[in-house]
Amino acid sequence: MFPSASRRVGVDPLAQAVRRALGLATLGSLVLGSPALLAEEAASAEALETVTVEAEALSLVTEGADDYRVAQTSTATKLDLTPRETPQSVSTVTRAQIEDFNLNTINDVLESAPGVTVERPETDRTYYSSRGFEISNFQVDGLRVPMPYNNVHGDIDTALYDRVEVVRGATGLMSGSGNPAATVNFVRKRPTATPQASVSTTLGSWDHRRLALDISGPLDDEGRVRGRLVAVGQEGDSYLDRLHRERGLLYGVLEVDLTDSTQLALGHTWQQNDTDSNMWGALPLYDSAGNATDYDRSTSSASDWSYWNVETQRSFVELTQRLSDDWSLTGTVTHLDMITDANSFYIGAVPDASTGEISNNDYDLVLSKFDRHLEQWVADLHAKGNVEAFGRTHQLVLGTDWAQSRNQQWSDMRRKNLPQGLPPLDDWDGHYPELSFTESYGGDATIKERSVYGAGKLDLADRWTLVTGARVSWLDTVGEQYGSSQDTSLDNELTPYAGLIYDLTDRASLYASYTEIFTPQTEMDRSGQYLDPIEGASYELGLKADVFDGGADSALAVFRTEQNNVAQVIDNIGGRDVYAGADGITSEGVEVTLAGELAPGWQASAGYTYLEIEDADGEATNTYIPRHLVQATTSYRPAALEALKVGARLRWQDDIENERSSQTVDGKNRQDAYALVDLMASYDFSDNLTGSLNVNNVTDETYLTSLKWDQGFYGAPRHVMANLTWTY
Repeated sequence: MFPSASRRVGVDPLAQAVRRALGLATLGSLVLGSPALLAEEAASAEALETVTVEAEALSLVTEGADDYRVAQTSTATKLDLTPRETPQSVSTVTRAQIEDFNLNTINDVLESAPGVTVERPETDRTYYSSRGFEISNFQVDGLRVPMPYNNVHGDIDTALYDRVEVVRGATGLMSGSGNPAATVNFVRKRPTATPQASVSTTLGSWDHRRLALDISGPLDDEGRVRGRLVAVGQEGDSYLDRLHRERGLLYGVLEVDLTDSTQLALGHTWQQNDTDSNMWGALPLYDSAGNATDYDRSTSSASDWSYWNVETQRSFVELTQRLSDDWSLTGTVTHLDMITDANSFYIGAVPDASTGEISNNDYDLVLSKFDRHLEQWVADLHAKGNVEAFGRTHQLVLGTDWAQSRNQQWSDMRRKNLPQGLPPLDDWDGHYPELSFTESYGGDATIKERSVYGAGKLDLADRWTLVTGARVSWLDTVGEQYGSSQDTSLDNELTPYAGLIYDLTDRASLYASYTEIFTPQTEMDRSGQYLDPIEGASYELGLKADVFDGGADSALAVFRTEQNNVAQVIDNIGGRDVYAGADGITSEGVEVTLAGELAPGWQASAGYTYLEIEDADGEATNTYIPRHLVQATTSYRPAALEALKVGARLRWQDDIENERSSQTVDGKNRQDAYALVDLMASYDFSDNLTGSLNVNNVTDETYLTSLKWDQGFYGAPRHVMANLTWTY
C-alpha cells in the first residue's frame, strides 16, 4: 500500500511517517470518493472476518480513562467473558498504563504483564516466556498471528494499540496449538464516534526524541464513515557504545457502516526499525578460566558497520454482519509483509583470562549479512451469538481459519581465515575490517495451517457455568531451510478445551480448566530438521473475586503442565541455536494477581508468580527463567489535586542461573536477584495540556537482561524521559 521504506542510514523516520500520512489521507479520500470501489471491497470481503463488532469495541476501549483493568476479554475463547468468567489467568495492560509509564514498545508492555518475562539475549531480537516456556501464541485483535521462531525482530511500537491482553496457560482453542506459556493479544485502536486528536513529544536520556500524532473521528456528517491516523517518529542513541536507533510508524484505519447491520473496516500499519551497531549475540559472560567477565554496562560486541533494519507492513479487511439482535457473522483477512536486512558481527569465543583478548581462530568471530522476507496471510470466519435452551441463555461461537506463512532467508558468512582478533572489549571501538564472504546459506519454506473450531459458554445451573470447545487442525510445511528439508504434514489434530466455574457468591468464583497441548516447533536440531511437535496437557485451578467494592479483579491460580519433546538449547553454532527435544518436562506453580481501582483515584495492577520446572529426572530445567517474579504498577490521583497523578512500577525477580554450553569451560552463569523501580508524575496544566516525567531504574541497578544464552549484556542504568501532550 505504501512505497518501501528507505534503508539508508540517517533517513528521518518522522519525515517518512509524515509522507506516509499524506499517502494515507490520499488513499482515504479515494476510497470515500468512489462508491464503486467501496462496493467492490465490500463484495470481496463478504467471506472474510471482523474481529470486533462496533458495540463491543466501544464497551471495551481503555483509552481516555485511568483504568488498569478491562470489563471483558475474548482472547482465550473468542467468547465475550468477564475476567471472572474466564477459567484461566488473565491480565491486561491498558492504555492508561502505557501512557503513565511511557511503555512505547511491546517489550516495555510485557515487562509490566504479570507472569511474563522478557528475554533480551541481544539488542534486536527478543523472546518472551511465561510459566517456564517460550510464548509462541500471538494475536492481533483476536486473530491469531503465527510467529516463526518465537521471537520479535526490532521494537514493536505501542502507539496503535488500545491495550494488550495476556492469557497465561494453554489456549489451543484460539491459537491453533496448546502452547502452555501464554497468548498475547494486541488490540488496536479504532476510529471514534466523536472527533479527537493528540500530539505528544518526548525527550529523554541519550538524546532520545519522539513525536507522536493521533487523529480520529467521523469523516461524514452522519458519522457512518470514521477514520483514524496514528503516526510516530523516534530516534536516539543508547547507553550501549555505538548503538543508535530510528523508528517510524504509520497506522490508518477506516470504518464504514454499509448498512445499519453491516460494518466494513480497512486498515494498514507500516513500521520501520533501523538500528546501527546492533549486537548479534552479545558479550561473553565468562573468560577462558571460567571467571565472570563483568564488563562495563556500556560495553558492546557490535562492530561499527553492523546494522539491523526491519520493515513491517500489515494490512487487514474486516466485515461484520449482524444477523439478529443475538447473532453476528464476522470475517477478517490480514496480510503481513516483513523484510529484514542486517549486517552483523558475532563473537563466538571467550576472552583469554590473562589478556582479555579474543582470538581469530576459525568460528571464534563471524561476519554475516542476513536477509529475510516473511509473507503471511491469515483469514478467519466465525459466527457468534446466544442460544436459549433449557430455560437458560448460552453463548456459542463457531468458526474456521486459515494461515499461510512463507519464510525466505539468506545468510552470507565469513568465519575462517580472519585477519585479526579483538582487544579487550572494554577498550574496543567497534572497528573491524569488512571482508568478503566465503559461505552462503539460505532457505525457502512455506507453512500452511487450517482449522475449524467451536466454543460455548453453557449456563448449566444458577451457580455453574461450563466453558468448553475444541479445535481440529491441519498443518503442511514444504521447502527447506539451510539445506535441510522442512516437509511435514499433520492431519486432524484435536485440541480440546474445558473450564468449569462455580460461583461461590455474586462476587467470587472457583474454576478448573483443562487443555491438551499440541505445538508444532520451528526449533532445529543439529541436522537442521524441525523438531517433532510438543505434546502434553495443562491443568489449572483457581479462585477469582471482585474486590474493593467491585472496583478490582483478584485471582489466585494453581497450575501444572506436562509436556514431551520440549525444545532445549544444547549448542550454538555460528550464531544459530541448536535444539534437542526433552521428554517429561513439567511446570507447576502459583499465580496471584490484582487489577483495578483500590480506592478513589488509586489504580493498581500487580502479580506474583512462583514456578517450578523439572525434567523427567526431577532436575530443575530452564533455570534462566526466574522461579519467583513480581510485577506491580500503580498510580494515584489525589482528590484534593486532581490535576496531579503520581505512580510507580516495580519488577523483581529472584536469582537465576544457566549451565554453560561450552565443552571446554565448566560452570554456570549467574544473575543475582534484583528489583527495578520506575517512578512517574504527570500534571494537567489545562484540559488540553499535560506534562509528565518518568525516571526509570531509579536505584541504578546493574543487571543482565537474560541468561537464555551463554552471552548477555547489561540493562539500562538510571534514565529520564520528559513528555508533553496536547489533546483535543
